Amino acid sequence: MTIAAMLLFGALLGAPGSAEAAEPADFVIGYLEQAGDPRYGGTRTAARYLTGALGRPYAGAETTLGEIKFHGAGAGVRFRLERERGRGAEELLAAVERLHGAGVRFFLLDLPADLMAAIALASRERELLLFNVSAADDELRGRQCQPHLLHVLPSNAMQTDALAQFLIFRKWREALVLEGPSGDDKVLADAFRRAAKRYGVRVVDSRPFTLSNDPREREQNNVALLTQGDYDVVFVADSDGEFARSVPFSTLRPRPVVGTEGLAPLAWHWAWERHGAPQLEGRFQRTAGRPMRGVDWAAWMAVKAIAEAVQRTASADFPTLRAHLLGPDLVLDGFKGNRLSFRSWDRQLRQPILLGTHNWVVERAPIRGFLHASNNLDTLGPEERESDCRL
Repeated sequence: MTIAAMLLFGALLGAPGSAEAAEPADFVIGYLEQAGDPRYGGTRTAARYLTGALGRPYAGAETTLGEIKFHGAGAGVRFRLERERGRGAEELLAAVERLHGAGVRFFLLDLPADLMAAIALASRERELLLFNVSAADDELRGRQCQPHLLHVLPSNAMQTDALAQFLIFRKWREALVLEGPSGDDKVLADAFRRAAKRYGVRVVDSRPFTLSNDPREREQNNVALLTQGDYDVVFVADSDGEFARSVPFSTLRPRPVVGTEGLAPLAWHWAWERHGAPQLEGRFQRTAGRPMRGVDWAAWMAVKAIAEAVQRTASADFPTLRAHLLGPDLVLDGFKGNRLSFRSWDRQLRQPILLGTHNWVVERAPIRGFLHASNNLDTLGPEERESDCRL
């Protein structure tokens, strides 16, 4: 090396913009969860109900961090999660305020619907975006919607629309509904009745069930007695899953069971074998030590959406990122085959629904033949003219 070259090399090492000066800044994504959230109780997760979570979805967000190490290079940032936990709305909102004051503008919310609605309402004047990763309640996308609350997990309406499409496709046009005693059970049953009416499935009867061994309640706890009559399929609305798992192969007539058990509508299933899904499932299982469920996928997808917005815009500027995430140019790959984007009218991520058993994916909705004028994914869930959301 000549003396001139050595001098030039030394000047470059000491110049502004050197490796040390170009150290990327942290792009922090907040993550909020409820302390003692009953949805993740040990007994419940150990039971491995088909539609339930197997653990908290934070592992899904962690999995994404391993995939997006270079997404922030153009904006000079690296991604980091800040996990906060609170018992109620007051503690959780304080965490939002604290992180927002430190510059955080994106938050994943792993919260029950009531807490999520409270946090969204209280923060609506803030410059931030919230991502719902674990509450399927239609009200959050309807009357309780907020312009800064984006829904990554599919809604109950989307899931039951997928089921109704499948029933019509199989020509199972008459359904018996078994409905549990809780408010969440009623929400599930109402969602199915709406979807059935929308797609032409006739509900022949809705019968309440009780989780009990009391012989005096035989008509509400005995599956054979509950399933008398003629119909094509049984829909079970059981948010806890304890009763539902006893229904398949116990009905009075040999009939398929759908809903909470049997064949369920899911955001994700470990057995999905197409579109790169096995690779994602493998990465998640190495992180969490268990199969991925819908809420895990939603947390993974939320972080990925934020990171891809940073990559596409080469910016960490919040208005720029918000405009991209909510705009018509957003295209996301959720490893389910379709291009995903957020609906303008209720901030719901449009996506396919996987119809699966405990160990297999039977079909993916929208089912072939169910078409929409602009996007077939919008056959799942309410269209703009049907929505109660007024942003």
